Amino acid sequence: MKAPTVVLLVVLTLIVVFTAVNWSVIMAPTTISMLVTDVQAPLGLILVSITLLLTALFLIFVVYLQTNSLLDGRRHSRELATQRELADKAEASRFTDLRGYLDIELRRIADQVAESRTITTSRLDQVERELRTAVDQAGNTLAAYIGELEDRLDKGVEAKGQYN
Repeated sequence: MKAPTVVLLVVLTLIVVFTAVNWSVIMAPTTISMLVTDVQAPLGLILVSITLLLTALFLIFVVYLQTNSLLDGRRHSRELATQRELADKAEASRFTDLRGYLDIELRRIADQVAESRTITTSRLDQVERELRTAVDQAGNTLAAYIGELEDRLDKGVEAKGQYN
């Protein structure tokens, strides 16, 4: 049990014991003024009855507060579940939107990569053609120089043959 419950039970027990021990005094009749008239009644019994009535009212009030608290807790729990469901749906929607965005971006990047690959391939082909042309021209130029040198050598050998 919780400490406040134990304290309440001890106090109620002490009140019951006190009332039982002093029952004869509580039941002794006395003159009580009702502002308009005087009445002969046991004052202790009236005070004990008022105490019991206040205790009963207090217990009813505590039950009322507990019931309201439980009902509020249930209502808050339902609202929380509703809000959690809305948040989950919103999060799922954000994930769906993000997935769509990523798909679009990945397609765009794939298109850019394909375009870059095409451009790079065409440039490499062009550079290869230009390089082959340059190599062919260099080979032709070299062949021409070698042919010219051979002609000169041949002319130089013929010219030497005429002088011998």
